[in-house]
Amino acid sequence: MTRIALWVIAGCLSAFVFAGEQTLELEHGLTAAQIVAKNEVARGGQDAWRKIQTMVWVGHVDSANAPAQNLPFVLALKRPNKTRFELTVLNQMAVRVFDGKEGWKLRPSGSGGADIRPYTMDELKFARDEQVIDGPLIDYEAKGVSVTLDGVDQVEGHDAYRLGVRLPSGVNRHVWIDARTFLDVKVDRQSRSALGQPVTVEVMYRNYRNIDGLQIPLMIESGIATSEKKDKLVIDKISLNPPLEDFMFAKPTAQGLRNSASIGVDTSQATGAMGRPAP
Repeated sequence: MTRIALWVIAGCLSAFVFAGEQTLELEHGLTAAQIVAKNEVARGGQDAWRKIQTMVWVGHVDSANAPAQNLPFVLALKRPNKTRFELTVLNQMAVRVFDGKEGWKLRPSGSGGADIRPYTMDELKFARDEQVIDGPLIDYEAKGVSVTLDGVDQVEGHDAYRLGVRLPSGVNRHVWIDARTFLDVKVDRQSRSALGQPVTVEVMYRNYRNIDGLQIPLMIESGIATSEKKDKLVIDKISLNPPLEDFMFAKPTAQGLRNSASIGVDTSQATGAMGRPAP
């Protein structure tokens, strides 16, 4: 998921990217391991995140590449690595599903049926790299993630630690951790354009809120680093630990368009934008 914003719109939101260990010290006097530890505490702590087995986000997407604004979406996440993303466009639902190993894309066809295709190889690689629910930082050693402290940069006027993250697959990414709040504020990674050219995708995390003790960004902006056009995903409601059966993450069928991940989730009572802002 690839320009990450388009992947989100098409169907699979990147989880947070964090990491592990290193002894390099910079001017702020903290090691990478200490920064990661502070980030974990800032996000709510390991014990609190371990209790979350499922999560559903309900919100809307605004994109310059979309046929309309405020497109409704539902994102369902289930440990260890299952995702289901539903996007409603012009009263029709498109679905992307990943069962932890394989993924599929379903969209309405012109004949009234459904067009179902498997993930591409690049999409599979991306989906298999993600750590849904809590991201690679929480319990990072068990996940085989490592990190180097590369420097301190200015991100929108604030100091942020730049971490070089290496995932178990060997993929490298950069993560910026705010030096004041110790929340992640930016991620970049390498991807491919629609023409197959290598590009850098940037993701910005904004509007953190306290959701039952967890700090979660309710706005995610993303796009190619060299482009002024960014896609925006806004989370309106979050449900923690709703019941999500495994069949919701299986290969979809045409009938699957009528089985939304929000079924059985009381989103009217879900914690959301009214949560307390991050300090």
